[in-house]
Amino acid sequence: MNKSVSAKLFSSALLVSLVATGCESLPTSSTSSGSTSGPTTAVISDNTDTNAAINADTTGGKVFKVKYDANELKTDSLINSIDITTNNLSGIPTPTVTVSNLNYIPTVLIPKTRNNPNDLLDVSLLDDFIDEISPHARHYPPNFNSKSDLYYAKEKLKELEQWLRPFAENQDASYDVLLRAAKLNGMARNLDLGSDYAIRGSTFVAKAIDRQPNSAEANFIYGMMLTEGGGFKEGQKYLLKAASQNYREAEQSLAQSDLLNDKRSAALSRLKTLQQKYPSDTTIAKQIEIIDAGKYYIWDIPVPKK
Repeated sequence: MNKSVSAKLFSSALLVSLVATGCESLPTSSTSSGSTSGPTTAVISDNTDTNAAINADTTGGKVFKVKYDANELKTDSLINSIDITTNNLSGIPTPTVTVSNLNYIPTVLIPKTRNNPNDLLDVSLLDDFIDEISPHARHYPPNFNSKSDLYYAKEKLKELEQWLRPFAENQDASYDVLLRAAKLNGMARNLDLGSDYAIRGSTFVAKAIDRQPNSAEANFIYGMMLTEGGGFKEGQKYLLKAASQNYREAEQSLAQSDLLNDKRSAALSRLKTLQQKYPSDTTIAKQIEIIDAGKYYIWDIPVPKK
């Protein structure tokens, strides 16, 4: 049956939503042939029930249909399409997906500031990233298995460093925040991301040592940064302090410092002494081979893929 619908102007938001859903555009007939302002009348044919009449915007001479009967939906391609989540498509192989070797990242919360231990920062993903790329970028020169791995490390490092930096630049930043910021900026320096990272790395680790003067890790990181940057005499003070606490990597960095300072025999002697203390450490053996081969960077060792 034909029904006369009094169409009033809807809000522009409703009109946009109707157009976005692909509503059918129907012709309208106006009750007034002269004026175009004010409400007009549209006639819509609907065979379902008498309650299907709708109010719609007829601006521009169109009314948008928002109700369909069952017959109209019978030929709709979307309604009659195959649900590929429950049915196989003819001639097309169905992929199968399995999940194995699940790894869970432990939650790590650290204090943001030294004065409020209850104000915590979640660094779970940050620590996971540092653990992942440290074997490749902790020392110079960096050593990645592929260019794509190197690119990923650079981009992710820049993103995480930018996120952590405001917390580290807080005058009351905690030791834990400063140490992580120093690690990120130190690796960024090794990846040649710019001198700003080198400056920030030194600043953050110096503040970390100010918070915990006897920290073996903070003293090692500062000494490593200085010696690998050419500051052999200044850096050795911090490395020796870390090595006195049995920080193995500090001894290796002292050997690297000796080697870069043209003290090859001292570097070799230090590593051989360390090898006797840690005979199962294959890295030390490889570093001795590097020195015997006349090379200068003991950390230039390929990292096995996980």
